[in-house]
Amino acid sequence: MKKLMYSGAGLLAIALAFVAFNLLSGQTITHARLDLTEQQLYSMSDGSRRIIDGLGEPVDLTLYFSDNAAKDLAPLRNYARRVEELLRAYEREADGKIRLHIVDPEPFSEEEDQAAENGLQGVPLNQGGDQLYFGLVGSSGADNQQVIPFFSPDQEEFLEYDISRLLQGLSKPVHPVVGLLSALPLNGGFDPLTRQPASAWMVLEEIRQQFQVESLKAGIDQIPEQVSVLMLVHPKGLPDATLYAIDQFVLRGGKLLVFVDPLSEADHSQPMLPGEPALRDSDLQSLFKAWGIRLLPEQVLADGSYALSVNAGAQQAPVRHPGWVSLPHTALDQDDVVTAGLETLTLATAGILEPLPDASTTFVPLLQSSTYAMPLTVERFENLANPEVLFRELKPTGERYTLAARLSGPAKTAYPQGIEGIKDGLQSADSINVIVVADTDLLSDRMWVQVQDFFGQRIPQPWADNATFTINALDNLSGSDALISVRSRGRFTRPFEVVTALQREAESSFRQKEEELQQRLAETDQKLAELQTNDDPQKTLELTPEQQAAVQQFMQEKVKLRKELRDVRFQLNADIESLGRTLKLLNIVLVPAVLTLLVLALWWWRRRRH
Repeated sequence: MKKLMYSGAGLLAIALAFVAFNLLSGQTITHARLDLTEQQLYSMSDGSRRIIDGLGEPVDLTLYFSDNAAKDLAPLRNYARRVEELLRAYEREADGKIRLHIVDPEPFSEEEDQAAENGLQGVPLNQGGDQLYFGLVGSSGADNQQVIPFFSPDQEEFLEYDISRLLQGLSKPVHPVVGLLSALPLNGGFDPLTRQPASAWMVLEEIRQQFQVESLKAGIDQIPEQVSVLMLVHPKGLPDATLYAIDQFVLRGGKLLVFVDPLSEADHSQPMLPGEPALRDSDLQSLFKAWGIRLLPEQVLADGSYALSVNAGAQQAPVRHPGWVSLPHTALDQDDVVTAGLETLTLATAGILEPLPDASTTFVPLLQSSTYAMPLTVERFENLANPEVLFRELKPTGERYTLAARLSGPAKTAYPQGIEGIKDGLQSADSINVIVVADTDLLSDRMWVQVQDFFGQRIPQPWADNATFTINALDNLSGSDALISVRSRGRFTRPFEVVTALQREAESSFRQKEEELQQRLAETDQKLAELQTNDDPQKTLELTPEQQAAVQQFMQEKVKLRKELRDVRFQLNADIESLGRTLKLLNIVLVPAVLTLLVLALWWWRRRRH
């Protein structure tokens, strides 16, 4: 038997058996999966199962895919197969509550008309007008319908979330109401910078898919009863009547999500009077004091470790901005449902939150800086030409600063005497539920998403989890957390943390050399200015021997220091290339060698036994 296995015929038989097994398994066990990823990216989450369990009546899901029209589009067909497999997994999990239908809408057929009537997005295939459909229609009852217009392959990481959100919309057709009070143009309008109409911010469009948004005016004196969660964005200059209404709303048990900012770069409002500075900060000082929290006045966080790379201009290399931070998952509270599972959040000129010493509420940080951080004044960030100069002023305190926090527990009113005309308001509450974020710029499109136009439909391509964080907070405050575990599944890309550390270390050395060069240049310029002082105005442009020697020394120092700067950059690339060679060696040589040795050891051990 052993001789047969090691013979050519035996190896051929094994190969044929392997091919036959693959063909048979591809036809018989098409839905079986083995998910070995760290975050179980390809397995149905518990949140999806809870949503399925909450379905009150049967749901019909109809997957429209132009299978025949896409016969030459192999990548799309493969993705369609994965979508169908996931939908069938939902169907099996629902145990009869979900009925899946697969439809191929042929051109000029009734099925194609139904797909268009249901709101699916058709993609033109050719000059003849043929359309390709790839979307999902869910229905429950007579009038309850939810639609995914088109499954974009580059949005596969959100596939389960999109399907689960559709099912939750069918099980709960009445969305929670979010009362939005904002001093920033989240709804779009006229952009004063481009002087063109602006679309609504993508974060608001994402919120509207899950919630019913009701815009509120700054002068309101009462929060409508139907509001489940109040969302305040950049609340500046609010009158006492509105502040009192917010105070009473929170004490009555209303949930609040508030975004304040010491310097909102998304605020392009003009000063009230000519010559006055534009007010771009916001705070709820009186309410925060009553709730046991404060926003450090006129202070912006600068973080050298989490500094974000930004464009310095045309034909210039990106530079790191310590006031614009990219928070990794280690900076997010992984024990809170709002931030658990998120990978990256990006903020710009964010503020710092602190609990008051005598606070009765519980202060739980959600977003924190690194220990390589410190506060800087707002003035340092206004009209900032080169953000890298801030690194020279950075003297890390070793403290982790809080950028967003959850407040809960007993609290008192900020207006114990009431306000004029209203004297009988609530004085306290046994527990409040408030989330405070010390940045408003994280909501703007440029901080988290690239938006593409897809045949008239705006398709978001997020590169950070800013919108997910916002919707998680609204989900949690509105009492719905089933979708949070689905949305926070993690990303398919993993950062090279060792390479990033090498880059930061070399950049730090590079900055030290740069400062040394600038200091020497300044000293040399001063010396040249002194030497050029001449009593005869006609000879100010003539170089004396002393000046010529100084210029020669300056040029020599400049060449020398520039060589040192090149050496630093060369050492950075050398360290990274060395790390790359080591990783290749481990993957290409070492790992196969270890496996081979294990196989040989097993063979030798079995032979010794026999």
